[in-house]
Amino acid sequence: MIAKLPWQSWLALALSVIAAISLPIMSTAPGYGAPVTLSLFGLILVGAATPVLARSAVVEAIVMFVAAHGAAWLLISGITGHEGEATRAFFLLVATAWLLAWRLATVLSAMKPRSREAGWALKLIVPAIFGVWILIIWEAVTRGAGIPFILLPPPSAIGAKFAANLPILAADVRQTIFKAVIAGYAIGCVSGFAVAILADRFLFLRRGLMPIGNMVSALPIIGVAPIMVMWFGFDWQSKAAVVVIMTFFPMLVNTVAGLSAAGHMERDLMRTYAADYWQTLVKLRLPAAMPFIFNALKINSTLALIGAIVAEFFGTPVVGMGFRISTEVGRMNVDMVWAEIAVAALAGSIFYGVLALIERAVTFWHPSVRGG
Repeated sequence: MIAKLPWQSWLALALSVIAAISLPIMSTAPGYGAPVTLSLFGLILVGAATPVLARSAVVEAIVMFVAAHGAAWLLISGITGHEGEATRAFFLLVATAWLLAWRLATVLSAMKPRSREAGWALKLIVPAIFGVWILIIWEAVTRGAGIPFILLPPPSAIGAKFAANLPILAADVRQTIFKAVIAGYAIGCVSGFAVAILADRFLFLRRGLMPIGNMVSALPIIGVAPIMVMWFGFDWQSKAAVVVIMTFFPMLVNTVAGLSAAGHMERDLMRTYAADYWQTLVKLRLPAAMPFIFNALKINSTLALIGAIVAEFFGTPVVGMGFRISTEVGRMNVDMVWAEIAVAALAGSIFYGVLALIERAVTFWHPSVRGG
C-alpha cells in the first residue's frame, strides 16, 4: 500500500522528517507552541497518507485541501508579528504544504465530471488553487525571511491597503478604465476594423498600409505618450489617443489576415451562387475571420490598459491609476502601488475573460472551441 504513494507524498514526508529534525520553526521563544507544531505535522502526515487511504478522488481532494491549506494557515499566522525569525524548518514545512497542494491540483485535474456545471467548476477551481498558492508562498517568504515591506510587501498588507483605500481606487478606475481605456479601445478597434475592410477591398491600400502598420506597432509608447499629452491636454483624452494608436494596427493586421482565411473551395462555391463581393464578405469571409478578429480584441484588451496607465505617467489630473502609481512610488508607499497593480490585473483579467466568453459564443463552430 505504501508503494502506491505518489511522489508528492513521498517528498512531503521526507521534507517533514527533515523539518522535525531541524526544529524549532522559529528562532525566538515562545514561537510555535507544542499544540501548533503537533497540528502542523498531523495535517501533513494525514495529507501525505490520503492517496492510499481515501476510497475516492473526491474524498482525497477534500482531505488534501484541508491538510495543505490548514498547514499553510498555521505557518503564516504563527510567523505574523515575528518577521525574519523563521528557521529552516519553517521553509521546509511551507514546501511540504505546497507539495500537498500540488497533489490536490493533480487529483482535481484528473477528475472526469459527469455534468457540465461540475466541469466548469473544476476549470475554475484548479487555476484558483494555483493563484492562491502563489499568494501563500509570497506571504510566507516575505514574512519568514523578513523582507522589508518597502521592497516587497506581503499580500496581506496589500489587501489591507486595498480595503482601506476603496474610494481612491474606484476614482482611479473610473478615470483610467471607464474613460481612457474604453473610449480609446472602442475607437481604435472599430477604426482598425473599418480600415481593414477598405484595405481588403482596395489592393493599393493593403500594400501601402501593412508596412506602415508594422512600423507603427514598433513605436515606443514612452515616445508617443508625451506628444499625445501636448496635443490633447492632460485629461483622459490624451490617454485615449495613446490607446487608439496602440489598438488600431493590431486590429487592422489581424482583420486583413482573417479575411484571407476562407478557403478557395468556399470562395468558388460563393461564385457559383453568383454572390457579389459584399455578400461573400458578410456570409463567408467575415465569419471565417472571427477567430483573427477576436484574437486582436484580446490582444488589444491588455495593450489598452498598459497604454493608458503608462500615458498617465506623462501628465494627468490628480487621479488615475498611472498617476497614483508614479506618485506613491515617490512617497515610498509601495503597498499602495501594489494595490493599484492588483486592480489593474483584476480589471484586465475580467476584460479578457468577457471577450473570451463572447468569442466562444460567436465562434462555436471553430475547431478550437468545439475541441475545448
